[in-house]
Amino acid sequence: MLPSSDLSAVVSRLRSAGCVFAEDEAALLVSTARTPAELAAMVERRVDGHPLEHVLGWAEFCGLRIAVDPGVFVPRRRTEFLVRQAVAARPGAGVVVDLCCGSGAVGAALAASLPGVELYAADIEPAAVRCARRNVPEGGQVHEGDLFAALPDVLRGRVDILAANVPYVPTEEVGLLPAEARVHEPIVALDGGADGLDVLRRVTGEAGKWLAPGGILLFETSERQAAVAVEAVARSGLTPRVAASDELYATVVIGSKLPS
Repeated sequence: MLPSSDLSAVVSRLRSAGCVFAEDEAALLVSTARTPAELAAMVERRVDGHPLEHVLGWAEFCGLRIAVDPGVFVPRRRTEFLVRQAVAARPGAGVVVDLCCGSGAVGAALAASLPGVELYAADIEPAAVRCARRNVPEGGQVHEGDLFAALPDVLRGRVDILAANVPYVPTEEVGLLPAEARVHEPIVALDGGADGLDVLRRVTGEAGKWLAPGGILLFETSERQAAVAVEAVARSGLTPRVAASDELYATVVIGSKLPS
């Protein structure tokens, strides 16, 4: 345990660097660092603009501690709403896929809430795949590749929950993101194309082939993009609906495949 005097010094350093939640961040850094030298290095990285989760090496998500390596997309707290929607809609799910998985946080959280599920995760980023393999529970599989091409073919028609954390920031708006995201997270996890929905359309176009009867596709989008996203889901043959959380500033589009 490091001296409590370190806490006030770290708070001052973070506050002077513009960290809005300096007290909370300082407490996490002080409790995580094993030595004064490690603490100093962590504080400098945070002051230089690295995401807090990259500095700590983990993020809290749905009550779990998720390992987050440098260069890997940081799971957002608002995405917990997507997890809750999935569990509420398919509490008896047997097969879960976490597509565009990043750290694997969504898949890990779904597996924790739905004991006994078959869990598969996939991402195109090698760093994300390595990180996700540390987070998914024993028995879960993590595959590297581009969307559905990464998944085992035997999953076609068997997926009960398909959670796709697709990028949805329009290309011209990526430069407006906070430096923590646009500098330290992979662009492929942020840039969704001209209107932000390019990857989403690719997912909705194929999702029906992979979902089991009664299975659901879930993805996040912005409130202003929701109407277009709903149209994409409907064109794919799935039945769309929108769920929103004012508390978490989250908008989730859900596409359901009709039971056979």
